[in-house]
Amino acid sequence: MADTKRKFNFAIDRGGTFTDVFAQLPDGRERVLKLLSWDPQNYKDAPTEGIRRVLEEETGQAFPRDQPVDTSLIGWIRMGTTVATNALLERQGERTALLVTKGFKDLLHIGTQARPKLFDLEVAVPEVLYEEVIEVDERVVLMQDDCQLPRKDPKHIVTGSTGDSLEVWRELNLESVEKDLRGVLSRGITSLAVLLLHSYTWSNHEQAVGTLARRLGFTQVSLSSEVMPMVRAVPRGYTVCADAYLTPKIHQYLKGFTSGFKDCLKDVDVLFMQSDGGLTPMEQFCGSRAVLSGPAGGVVGYAITSYSQMEQKPVIGFDMGGTSTDVSRYAGQYEHVFEATTAGVTLQAPQLDINTVAAGGGSRLFFRSGMFVVGPESAGAHPGPACYRKGGPLTVTDANLALGRLLPSFFPKIFGPGEDEPLCLEETMKHFHHLTQEINLFLSSNHSQTMSVEEVAMGFIRVANEAMCRPIRALTQAKGHDTSHHVLACFGGAGGQHACAIARTLGMKTVFVHKYSGVLSAYGLALADVVEEVQEPCSLQYEQRCFTELDRRIEQLSKRCNETLRARGFASSQITTEVFLHMRYKGTDCALMVNAVDHVSKAQSCRAGDFHSAFTKRYLKEFGFTIEDRPIMVDDIRIRGCGKSGIKSVYKTNEQRGQGKPVMVTKCYFEDGYLDTSVYLWEELQSGHSIQGPAIIIDKNSTVLVEPCCEAHLTEGGDICMTVGSDPHCVLGTELNAVQLSIFSHRFMSIAEQMGRVLQRTSISTNIKERLDFSCAVFGPDGGLVSNAPHIPVHLGAMQETVQYQVFRKGVSGPVFFVASRGHHADIGGITPGSMPPHSTSLQEEGAVFTSFKLVTGGIFQEEALTEALMAPAQYPGSSGTRNLHDNLSDLRAQVAANQRGSQLVEELIDSYGLAVVQAYMGYIQSNAELAVRDMLRDFAHRRQQQTGSLDVESEDFMDDGTPIRLRVQINEKEGSAVFDFTGTGTEVWGNCNAPRAITLSALIYCLRCMVGQDIPLNQGCLTPIKVIIPPGSILQPSPNAAVVGGNVLTSQRVVDVIFRAFEVCAASQGCMNNISFGNERIGYYETVAGGSGAGPGWKGRSGVHSHMTNTRITDPEILEKRYPVILEQFSLRPGSGGAGKYCGGDGVIRKLLFRNKVVLSVLTERRSTRPYGLHGGEDGAAGLNLLHKADGRLLSLGAKTSVSLQPGDMFCLYTPGGGGYGREEANAKPQTKRRRLNETFSERGSVFDYRMAQEGV
Repeated sequence: MADTKRKFNFAIDRGGTFTDVFAQLPDGRERVLKLLSWDPQNYKDAPTEGIRRVLEEETGQAFPRDQPVDTSLIGWIRMGTTVATNALLERQGERTALLVTKGFKDLLHIGTQARPKLFDLEVAVPEVLYEEVIEVDERVVLMQDDCQLPRKDPKHIVTGSTGDSLEVWRELNLESVEKDLRGVLSRGITSLAVLLLHSYTWSNHEQAVGTLARRLGFTQVSLSSEVMPMVRAVPRGYTVCADAYLTPKIHQYLKGFTSGFKDCLKDVDVLFMQSDGGLTPMEQFCGSRAVLSGPAGGVVGYAITSYSQMEQKPVIGFDMGGTSTDVSRYAGQYEHVFEATTAGVTLQAPQLDINTVAAGGGSRLFFRSGMFVVGPESAGAHPGPACYRKGGPLTVTDANLALGRLLPSFFPKIFGPGEDEPLCLEETMKHFHHLTQEINLFLSSNHSQTMSVEEVAMGFIRVANEAMCRPIRALTQAKGHDTSHHVLACFGGAGGQHACAIARTLGMKTVFVHKYSGVLSAYGLALADVVEEVQEPCSLQYEQRCFTELDRRIEQLSKRCNETLRARGFASSQITTEVFLHMRYKGTDCALMVNAVDHVSKAQSCRAGDFHSAFTKRYLKEFGFTIEDRPIMVDDIRIRGCGKSGIKSVYKTNEQRGQGKPVMVTKCYFEDGYLDTSVYLWEELQSGHSIQGPAIIIDKNSTVLVEPCCEAHLTEGGDICMTVGSDPHCVLGTELNAVQLSIFSHRFMSIAEQMGRVLQRTSISTNIKERLDFSCAVFGPDGGLVSNAPHIPVHLGAMQETVQYQVFRKGVSGPVFFVASRGHHADIGGITPGSMPPHSTSLQEEGAVFTSFKLVTGGIFQEEALTEALMAPAQYPGSSGTRNLHDNLSDLRAQVAANQRGSQLVEELIDSYGLAVVQAYMGYIQSNAELAVRDMLRDFAHRRQQQTGSLDVESEDFMDDGTPIRLRVQINEKEGSAVFDFTGTGTEVWGNCNAPRAITLSALIYCLRCMVGQDIPLNQGCLTPIKVIIPPGSILQPSPNAAVVGGNVLTSQRVVDVIFRAFEVCAASQGCMNNISFGNERIGYYETVAGGSGAGPGWKGRSGVHSHMTNTRITDPEILEKRYPVILEQFSLRPGSGGAGKYCGGDGVIRKLLFRNKVVLSVLTERRSTRPYGLHGGEDGAAGLNLLHKADGRLLSLGAKTSVSLQPGDMFCLYTPGGGGYGREEANAKPQTKRRRLNETFSERGSVFDYRMAQEGV
C-alpha cells in the first residue's frame, strides 16, 4: 500500500440523516465533523463537502465548491454508505428482470410461504425486486444412486463444483433466450438477475446466459452462481436480485461522488465498507454486500476500541439512533450470519450479526388499555419528536427532555419550520400533560394512584429500556453466553442517555463510551482492514478419506485470496487468511461456520486445523450436547483474507487526578425525584478525572447520563468508562402500577423466550431444533396462561387447558406458579410414519396417548416407564410404537431443561419483588388482555347497534364432508362481554377432523387478537369476557378416544373462517393447511403448502402465503431434491383462483412433485368441495384440487384425504385454494393505491429477528 502518512486521510459514514467525517491529518492530529447528508441548497454531496471543508480549514487554501477537489493532498478515503439500504427500503433500485428455470417464475414471490406478521389480516409483504420474469426451459437435477427413473444419455451427465454428479434433463436453448432478452431490453430494462436451479454446483447454463446478456447490451448481469454459490434457491435468488437491483444504483452514486474530485480520484486509494465488516476497493463494491455498509463501521469501531481496552472481556455493541437501535456482540472475532433478512429480502452473504430493534429516540409513546407502550412506530426525521417544533408526536427523546436529561441550551438551533430554533420543552410538556390526564383518568376509574407528568415520562423511559434489553438477552443467551459477563459499548446519538439503566437491568458492571461515540461508524472505517472473501460449495464428509481433497481446495482458494490482495498492493507480511468450513451433522440443518484458529491440525484432521474438535466444541457450547457417531458434513469452504491497513490511534489526553469541574448544575428527574445533577463538557475533562452520578457529560455529538450510584472515569485515550452500581432496592406493593405492568409484561415474555432458547439449544429432532415447532409458557397459580413464546396459533389456548387439567386433579396441592413447554414430536407411533394418518378413526391409531404422566420423580427422569408408554401403540392392530424413540427421549429431556430454566427465572423474579407482587402482576397482565378484548367488543357492538339495531351475529360454514360448524355470538355492549355459542355444529365424525375443545379456544384467541389490532399479552385474560358453549359429542368437543389429527390442522382453520364471517372481518382465506407427506422404509417427509389469503376492507388478499392457524415455512427446492427421491417440476401461483371483487382474494399455488422411487403418499386437505367464501359481494375463492399423473399417462383425482402407493415416474399435482374476494367488483373502478402504515417505515433485522420469524413460521 502507498505511504499516506504525510497526507490527509478520510473515513466517512454517509447515513440517512447525517454524514460523519473522521479525518487523520498529516501532523497526526484527528478531526471529526458531522453534516447533513442531504442539503442541496448548499452542496451536492455530503462526503465531498466534508473533505472540502477539512482541506480548506486545515491548509488555509481555497477549495471552491463549484470546482473538482484537488486530490494531491489526499492519501486515502474510506466510506460506509446507506445508499443500498435506502434503495432497498424505498424500492428505488434499478429496473430489473429475473431469468429463472421454467416452472418457478413465482418462486421468489412465494419465498418461504410464511407471512411476516402473524396477526395482521392484511398480509403486507414487501414487493419483489424484479419487474419482469423470463422462464427458461432448462433443467438440471442431482443424480441419486437409488433413483428408479430411466437413466439419461451419459453425455448429459456432468460433475458439479461440489463433486456431485448431475443430469442435464433439458439443455439451454440460447436462441429462445435471446429472443426473450431482446424483448426485455426493448422495454428499457437493462439489469438482469439469473437464477437457475442447482447452479450453485453446476453453473454452465448461467454462464452461457450471462455471456449472451452482456453481448446484447445489459449493463448489469448478476449470476446467482457468482454472487453467492450456496445451496438453497430462494435466498440465493433474493441475493442475486438484490445484487442486480442495487449495484447500478451504487455505481451511479460512485460516479457522482468521484466526479467531485480531480481525475475522478484516479490516484487515491478509495475503499468501501461491506456488510461483513471488511473494506473493498470502490470498483468491487456491489449491491448484495452493501446493505449493512453503514452500521458495519460502528461494529468494527467498538470491537477494536472497547474489546482491547476492557481486558478482552466480551462486548455488547449498543447503537441507539433516532428510529431504531442496533445491537451486536464481539468477543475477539466478528460474529457473522450468512443469511439474514433486510427490508423483506433474505440475503445469502456474509454479514455482521447486527440486530435492529424498533426502539430509538424517535419511537412513539402510547397508553393502551392500561399499559405503557413504546414503538414500534417512529416519528422519523420529519416531523420528528414533539420537541422538534414540527407538530410531531411524543417520543422517547421527549421523555428524556421532560426529565431534564437533555439540555436545549447545548443543542444547535436547527429545529422548527425554519430550522433556526432550539428544542422546545414547552411543546413536549404540553403533550405530556395531555397524556398524563388520559392516564390518570384511566387510573382513577380503576381506583389506582394517579401519576405526575415526571412519573409518566420516567415510566416510558423504563419501558423503552426493558424493550431494548430483550434482544440483548436473546443475542447472548442464544449462543450460551451469560449477558451479565459483558461490557456495554455505547455509541450513537441517543444511547448515552440509556446506557447505565440498561447495563444495570442486564447485570452488567461496565459501560464504555468512546470519545468518538457520536461518529464511531466513521472512526471504525479508519480502523478496518481490507477484506477479500472467496467461497465455494462442497459436499464432502469430514473424514480421513476426504482430507486430501479438502486440503487441495482450501489451498486453491487461499492462493486466490492472497493473489487478489497482493494485486491490491499488500505485501505478504500484511496478509492473513482464515479458513472456515460450513459444517453440520448429517441429517440435520443446523450448520455452523467454523474456523479452527485454536485447534491445531493433527493426524486425524486436515492441514488447516482440527475442524472436528472446533465444530464439536462450538456445537456443545451453543446447543448443550453433541451427536456421537454421527458423520459431519462440509457444505461450504470459505476463505477470509485480510490486508492489514487500519490506523492506530495514538491520541492521549493530559492526565489529571480528582474530580472534573462542572460547567453548571441542573435538576434531573430519577426514581427518587429531582436531584441536583452536575453538567460537564467532555472536551474539558482529562485522563484520570472521575465523576460521581448523577451527572451529564456533553459533547458536540452526544449526551451521556451518569445515573445515581454510577461513577464515570476518563481513560488516557479520552474515553468514558462507567462503573455501574446496584440499584437501591425499590419496594413494590401489590397494588397496580401501570409502568410496572408494562415491565412485568416484558419480563414474563422474556422468561418464556429464554425457556425457548434452552429448548431449541438442547433438543435434537429436526422439528424442534430446526423448524422451531414448540412453545414455552408461564402460568399463574390457577394454571391460567400469563405469557408464552413464540405465538404459534394452535398452541395459544391448548397449553392452558392441559396445565389446568393437571392442576385441578385430586391430590395436587397448590403450586405458586407453573411453567410448561410443548413440542411437536415428529413420530409417536400409530398406523403411519409421522403419526398423521389421513384415515385414522381413533386416537390410538394416531400414536401414544398421555393423559397425565409424571416425567421426573425425585429428580429422576422416568425413562423406563416413558419408553413403555411410547411403545404402547404397538398393541393395536396395524399400529406401531414410536419409530424414533431416541429423539423422543432427547427432546423430552430438553423440555425438562427448559422448564427448569423457566422455574429458576420466575424464582429470581420472586426473590427480587416477593411472591405476592409477582402473583399480583400475573393477574394484572391477564386483566390487561381482558380489558383490550372488552374494548374491542364494545366498539364492535356500538357499530353493530348503529348499523343493524342488533347485538347478535351468527354464521355457518361446512367441512368438505358436509359437517356444519355453526356459531351465534351474543354481545353485551355495557360489559364488553360475549357468548360464543357453537350449538348446531355437527356431530363427531368417523374420521380425524374432530377438534378437541382446546383447538377451538386457540382459534378463538387468535381471532380476538387479530380483531383487537394491536399488541396485547396473549393469555387467559383474552377469554375472561368470553363464555364459550360447545355441545358435547360434536366435532368441536368429541369423545375422549376420537381421532383428532385433522382437527388440529384443518378444522381449526374452519373455526377461524366461521368467527371472522360472523364479525364480517374479512373474506375467507384458503381454509386449509394442505398437509402432504410421503415416505418409504428409508425416508419420511412432511410439508404444508400455501394458498390464497382473503381480501378485506381496503386490501387485496396475498397470493401464495400461509394464513391463520399455520405459518409453516416450506423446504427449499434444492434441499428437497438433494435429500429426497423427488423432483419439483413446478411451484408457482395458480392464476385466477382468488375470488374476484373490489378487492380480489389471493391466488393459491400449483405444486408438482415427480417421484424417483416407490413411496407412500398421504394427503390430508380441506376446501376441495366447499369454497373459501367472499364477503360483501366479493366472489368465493376456487376450491383446491389433488391430482395424480400416473407414469402410464392416466390422470386421477385423489380427493381431499387419501393414502396411496406411488411408482417411479408418478407425479402428484397439488392445486391449493384461493382466498375470497371482498366487496362487489366495480366497473371502471380506479386502481387502488396501497395504504402506507406508520410502522412500515421501520425494518427489523438480525439473527434475533430471523429466529422469531422462524418461530412464527411454524
